[in-house]
Amino acid sequence: MSAPDAPSRSRIAAASFVGTAIEFYDFYIYGTAAALVFGPLFFPSFSAAAGRLAALATFAVGFVARPVGAVLFGHFGDRMGRKRMLITSLLVMGLSTVAIGCVPSFASIGVAAPVLLAVLRFAQGIGLGGEWGGAVLLATEYAPPGKRGLYSAFPQLGPAIGFALGNLLYLALGASMTAGSFAAWGWRIPFWASAVLLVVGFYIRVRIAETPVFRAASAAGQTSRVPFWELLRRQPGVLALATCAFILAFTMFYTITTFCLAYGTATLHIGKTTMLLEAIVAALVMGAATLWFAMLSDRVGRRRLCLAAAVVSGLWAFPLFWLLQTRQPVLVGIGMVVGLVCFALLYGPMGAYFPELFRVRYRYSGASFAYSAAGIVGGGISPLVATSVLARTHSTAGVSWYLIGVAVLCLVCLLCLGDTRAADFTDGLAPEVSREARSES
Repeated sequence: MSAPDAPSRSRIAAASFVGTAIEFYDFYIYGTAAALVFGPLFFPSFSAAAGRLAALATFAVGFVARPVGAVLFGHFGDRMGRKRMLITSLLVMGLSTVAIGCVPSFASIGVAAPVLLAVLRFAQGIGLGGEWGGAVLLATEYAPPGKRGLYSAFPQLGPAIGFALGNLLYLALGASMTAGSFAAWGWRIPFWASAVLLVVGFYIRVRIAETPVFRAASAAGQTSRVPFWELLRRQPGVLALATCAFILAFTMFYTITTFCLAYGTATLHIGKTTMLLEAIVAALVMGAATLWFAMLSDRVGRRRLCLAAAVVSGLWAFPLFWLLQTRQPVLVGIGMVVGLVCFALLYGPMGAYFPELFRVRYRYSGASFAYSAAGIVGGGISPLVATSVLARTHSTAGVSWYLIGVAVLCLVCLLCLGDTRAADFTDGLAPEVSREARSES
């Protein structure tokens, strides 16, 4: 294979975007399947509510695995480079996703079915734990001064596109086959389709060069032997604050895209097609908002936008469910769209904010772990909490108060963190890094 070319801005954008889009597609189709079909397929002896809880528990397993993947990929990403880990994480995630599509149901192999499902979901989480941090570092470590927010938007668009693509496929399948066929085998097609996306992503990523910031650190002998341990010794407070601050992003996203999907279809009896369409529209609006807020953060600062996100997310906690409970498609759509715009207001600046908080020596470890650890509570636990509260109280008021509590936590943590827009991103290692990034963009 020939040596990778010096990348243009379009190639940096493609390499950082395509992997996150594929990996979030993989991760989200599991969430959709867990909300719609996994309960009766893999937990048939449970009641309907308990089956949904059990299916969402296997969904949460992926979030538990993500910090493990963050430490593992972060260690080698900070020692050996960003590119190798990005390729490896893509393969781990993609192969695990295809395998999930091949797991037999409980009726075929008994208890081994949910066990296999949980194991493969754990592997998915390992892969995604290394993906996001590497992708945003690939983008931001190539970015010219003053444009890190813009460059970080490339991988940040992955969730919107991945979510919309997965749900569009589920929508098409639901419209083209009977409910019985979909439950029996149709739900597997999105998982198998991941193989095609995996090949495309692999090809693009092997053609990208290592980032100039990491090359400068490596040439200067400024890589760490044990990056995560050094991170814990040097910036433990920043790590804790960053993790807690961004629990809100995951909480908002998965409450809307996973809990609300299950709540709308199972409790409010809104049609599955309607809910999927609403979610797709909301995700596309979210993608556009993510791009805008990421670029805006280059002008007004990361923290200012994140603080605004905490406030508006708390304010929207009750109206979100009031609108869903009308069962009117337009109002349901407004509730979901505004909720995901609140998410984008926090998520857009986050792609540049997280890498800027940590030094080059352990930046992959720091950004990946904070992001993944926040996902345990926000993405893994929040849908479980919401489902459990709803089952016990038959009301969404408790879910809204939970969202408000997470928003307050985010606000407090952000007030303890500084703004990083003007931070020295190279740690003063090599002034030529900025010139190289400008010339390659």
